[in-house]
Amino acid sequence: MAENARFGIGVSNAVRDIAQSMEIVGVSDRAGLDHFSVSDHPYVGRMLDAYSLVGVALGRTEHISGMVNVSNLPTRPAPMLARAVTSLSALTGGRVVLGLGAGGSWDDITRLGFPRLTGGEAVRAFEEAFTVIRALTGGGSPVSFDGEFYHLDRVDPAPVGVPPIWTGSVGAKSLAVTGRQADGWIPGHAADWLSPRYRESRPIIDEAAQAVGRDPRDIATIYNLPGRISPTPLAATRDEEGRWLGGDVAQWVEELTGAVLEHDAGGFTYFPVGDQPIERASALWAEEIAPGVREALAKQG
Repeated sequence: MAENARFGIGVSNAVRDIAQSMEIVGVSDRAGLDHFSVSDHPYVGRMLDAYSLVGVALGRTEHISGMVNVSNLPTRPAPMLARAVTSLSALTGGRVVLGLGAGGSWDDITRLGFPRLTGGEAVRAFEEAFTVIRALTGGGSPVSFDGEFYHLDRVDPAPVGVPPIWTGSVGAKSLAVTGRQADGWIPGHAADWLSPRYRESRPIIDEAAQAVGRDPRDIATIYNLPGRISPTPLAATRDEEGRWLGGDVAQWVEELTGAVLEHDAGGFTYFPVGDQPIERASALWAEEIAPGVREALAKQG
């Protein structure tokens, strides 16, 4: 898994930050990062539509993949989400990752006119969405499907393969769906490889994967990772509760190399925090930290 570790950058999708976000994605593309990530809050007027931002940014880049972290499934029905991601994939040569979530902020979702689901319904709709999205990719005969939440009547699948699907699962039932269905998992609340959330959640994914004959190692853990990049080493890189604070470039490289080699981390999406300008912190991540970790991993063979 070490040689496949992915490095990404989180960017703002606020209308006021368009220029900054486009600059960061461009720098990250040229530096060789694997993906950029935007959030999905369609009920917030000051935010750009996530898929519109991803599409424009991909059109201005050459190598980096884009993802919505994670797509708000209740407001983006699975058949239309399948059309969106397969279209982006076809337009960019496969440079897209599908982030998928069961939904949250139900008061906001219902204000947009979508029905409120119970927790159990949301998880069942989440798992059903995997079936629908995969059925509508890869070409072939028209698809009919009669599920609890989705109904298709002789719908032509796109002649494009399904992109990798990463989830933002949090609850036990949703985590089990990730184990049965997904290619990657993004732990919630910026939990990292030393956190109780990771230690308690990852076994649920692994057990669910094994129960359906999957190898748990095929489900990468991709961490949303905030932190300060300091000009000099920090005396402590974690707080009293064990949360990652950051450090200088060398401390970041050491920490992330260990996360991959010792804790099977599948990748990281960095979100700048601290006193560095966001553009500067993002450039340090893309141009120094990510290459430094890759170099360290390569030396380990």
